[in-house]
Amino acid sequence: MRFFFLLILSGISEVGFTQGTIQWPDSDSPRVFGPGIISDGFSNRDMAISPDGNELFYTLQWTNGLFSVILHAQKINGKWSRPETAWFSGMYNDLEPAFSPDGNKLFFTSNRPSGKSDGSKNDYDIWYMQKNGGRWESPLQMDSLINTGKDEFYPSISKNGNLYFTRDNGEARDDIFFSRFTNGKYELPVALSDSINSKGYDFNAYIDPDENYIIFSSYKRTDDLGGGDLYFSRRKNGVWQTAMHFGAGINSPFLDYSPFVSPDHKYFFFTSKRRLLQFPLPKQKSAAEIRAILNSYGNGNDDIYIMNYKKVMDMMK
Repeated sequence: MRFFFLLILSGISEVGFTQGTIQWPDSDSPRVFGPGIISDGFSNRDMAISPDGNELFYTLQWTNGLFSVILHAQKINGKWSRPETAWFSGMYNDLEPAFSPDGNKLFFTSNRPSGKSDGSKNDYDIWYMQKNGGRWESPLQMDSLINTGKDEFYPSISKNGNLYFTRDNGEARDDIFFSRFTNGKYELPVALSDSINSKGYDFNAYIDPDENYIIFSSYKRTDDLGGGDLYFSRRKNGVWQTAMHFGAGINSPFLDYSPFVSPDHKYFFFTSKRRLLQFPLPKQKSAAEIRAILNSYGNGNDDIYIMNYKKVMDMMK
């Protein structure tokens, strides 16, 4: 017999997991993804789904990034396994997984030891794994053309191999960078134009595999609703157009970031710190009940949200 549970917070109902199966809601507005399992009250962020739709990876984070681990779930015989620590993660700070569109590479961010002999500090760099004969090889650090003495974050890869990522660009701000993949090698990264990068913080970009659009987060823009919002830009005739705000249909007064589109173009995912809990409580609760409420999703830690991709595309017209 299959079971489901229904949680209600602030008047918002969220369908959870059926036994062994993740629910993928058909919704034109953001819904918490996997409440109680993936979005479980801890900080859960980022999303990567394999092109064949049979694997997903995301980040579990603790205390403002003091520790980050990549979790992995797999669909077997039509049912999803419960998320567990990915085989390559669990010791160092690993986060922000991203597949190449062909599924043969898995990129991620890590502060794991680089093997440098100069005694330099391990900052956050972009790493990747190559699939060979159906098996993943050991993680490799991208070279110094991509990884510098600054932090590099949130890789996103187009069909032709071009790499988009976040880097500190001076004056304590982040910008989105681009590195062209030519003849099997990456070229020197450059910051995207001011059509996308602003005087504030611009970060965590998802690139359309065909590079027709880009979705990213930005903080300190005049139309920001509060903690940082999601924006998009379309590319026309090879030129990125001025970034546009998604509005309150997606964004909230809290931080909204880490966008991702499922490879089948059915779902749009993002991470949000929005709070769904409302106080005062409607009636007195026991200490155990209050702890359960405060430790649930919607408590202000990162949660992963899902909605229909078609609705997002309609917003971008």
